[in-house]
Amino acid sequence: MKQIVVGILAHVDAGKTTLSEGLLYRAGEIRSLGRVDHGDAFLDTDDMEKQRGITIFSKQAIVEYGDLRISLLDTPGHVDFSAEMERTLRVLDYAILVVSGADGVQGYTETLWRLLERYHVPTFVFVNKMDAVGADHDALLAQLRRRFGDGCMDFGMEPAPGKREDTAMLDEDAMDEYLADGVISDGRLREMIAGRRLIPCYFGSALKLDGVDELLEGLAAYTRQPAYPDEFGARVFNIAHDRQGNRLTWLKVTGGELPVKAWLTNERSFGSAQDDRKGAGASGSAQDGRDGVTDTATPGEVWREKADQLRIYSGAKFTLADTAPAGTVCAVTGPTRTFPGEGLGFEPDAGEPVLEPVLTYTVLPGDYDIHKALVALRELDDEDPLLHVVWDERLQEIRLQLMGAVQLEIIQQMMRDRSGLDVRFGPGTILYKETITAPVEGVGHFEPLRHYAEAHILLEPTGEGSGLSYATTCSEDVLDRNWQRLILTHLKEKEHLGVLTGSPITDMRFTLVAARAHLKHTEGGDFRQATYRAVRQGLMRARERGDCRLLEPWYRFRLETPQDMLGRAMADVQRMGGTFDPPQSDGDHAVLEGVAPVSEMRDYAMDVNAYTHGQGHIVCTFGGYRPCHNADDVIEQAAYDPESDMENTPDSVFCAHGAGYPVKWDDVESHMHLPLRTAR
Repeated sequence: MKQIVVGILAHVDAGKTTLSEGLLYRAGEIRSLGRVDHGDAFLDTDDMEKQRGITIFSKQAIVEYGDLRISLLDTPGHVDFSAEMERTLRVLDYAILVVSGADGVQGYTETLWRLLERYHVPTFVFVNKMDAVGADHDALLAQLRRRFGDGCMDFGMEPAPGKREDTAMLDEDAMDEYLADGVISDGRLREMIAGRRLIPCYFGSALKLDGVDELLEGLAAYTRQPAYPDEFGARVFNIAHDRQGNRLTWLKVTGGELPVKAWLTNERSFGSAQDDRKGAGASGSAQDGRDGVTDTATPGEVWREKADQLRIYSGAKFTLADTAPAGTVCAVTGPTRTFPGEGLGFEPDAGEPVLEPVLTYTVLPGDYDIHKALVALRELDDEDPLLHVVWDERLQEIRLQLMGAVQLEIIQQMMRDRSGLDVRFGPGTILYKETITAPVEGVGHFEPLRHYAEAHILLEPTGEGSGLSYATTCSEDVLDRNWQRLILTHLKEKEHLGVLTGSPITDMRFTLVAARAHLKHTEGGDFRQATYRAVRQGLMRARERGDCRLLEPWYRFRLETPQDMLGRAMADVQRMGGTFDPPQSDGDHAVLEGVAPVSEMRDYAMDVNAYTHGQGHIVCTFGGYRPCHNADDVIEQAAYDPESDMENTPDSVFCAHGAGYPVKWDDVESHMHLPLRTAR
């Protein structure tokens, strides 16, 4: 039996969960059709999902249709839960992108398409709600081709796709087959689909089961099961808790097999010149170009835990498996140290996600124990690391990062349901980040009495959207590999803050270039202190030279407005510091696409609705971090003093006459025990 993993993605209200119900019903997996708005959908099992009528958490269902077995993953459609959706993409063999026939391709639909391209997921398109007033087949197909490319082909129309010249024109080998035989083989079509050169499109109404059979038949005919290696590998894409509080590690086995009671570990190889890339587009182990030795060590300490149960879920129910062969999606009980995006076995960890929170919220004081709230929020942070729950000891407050207001409401509800805490949050503020524009070597020394460690860390800018990466060029003759590994771990385990506003740093590479330990006095915690101080001292040197830069989140927007309002819209975007492409005409409306700072465009949707009298529409999606358009104002308002932040001090500690003494960051070079490895 052919086994594949298929995810369903869509803009909210496109009918994604309804299509899932239809696929399950027509395959004979369920006896009656549930509905999202009735709260009885097979895959919307959570009480909050039933109340709100939206998918919040990714779910699995097993669909068997003829000789095809599908592990169907239903993903959230609301933009506030896009991080959960993006994590699922790494385990998909194929995707079904649902488009509303009533609304056409929305801005968030295009974001989903770009993500599917990024993760190289072969895609089928189902245009739903074709029974809606105004749904035009030809216009929608033309729109799909404009937005997604000429590879979009209607697989429901005659003649069959293998007998059409327009299909053959997409691929040179397909054209050769077509000219020789008058038909393109199914094997060739499967290859074109797997390579994303051909995008099968189906039209129908999931609620009325129109087009559902054709889609199932297309999945059976035009998909192929991936080939997996014999070596064990797995990708963790979700962490959850069942109703009994058991921690579930959701993963896909991508090689070998996973027997129940097997030991899982994050332990990897480690060498003397390593490069563990964590930035977008460069995840996992890679050679550093010096001596070819790699490091795929994950953040934190090495763990080894047993897979107590292997659960194969379908909706809310599950069966227990003795083993999970390659291609299986399952929930594993037992591990407590796994995290979403983690790779096990030969699989590397995932890189930084494309979609990430842009707002930070503070937990307000109330008639509840703030520390109990911190424990409860950290459990949620375990499930979604992008929450970045942080306790600020100096201010005695909790901060976390969220995508938007809907996610905030869900967090509040989960806190009430799980912990009985009615937690309130302050208004969301923009989440800024910081980076550097030129290389700098930071030095950290920690030597109170009977302790010793010195670390030299080279900080280098790595380009917009690259995230953080880590490497070492330090010789093992200078520092033992175990100490080097520990320093890299300390670099990864902490969220290092910038020195302009105290915001998290990004888009840079940390390289351990030199370090020294003492045979008798050095302990593990000494290098933690030295490493933290080296990063901070380097940032202070960069600020001194004017090489620090404040970044802010930007939106990518698509604004549709009546033609006579176009001038107003263009002026607004320019006033907000944004840019846009030449406007396009779409009948009586004009379409403006571009980018603008989140801080300026955050509430602009209400303005659009007001000045267009409800005829305008704007869709904003996260467009990455760029230089802040009003950096001086933000820095002045933050009034951050990096030297008084004792939790992130740039100063070092040296020892003389049997006692430790502090040395300010700008005087460390005159006291350090190792020379600088880079030109200053």
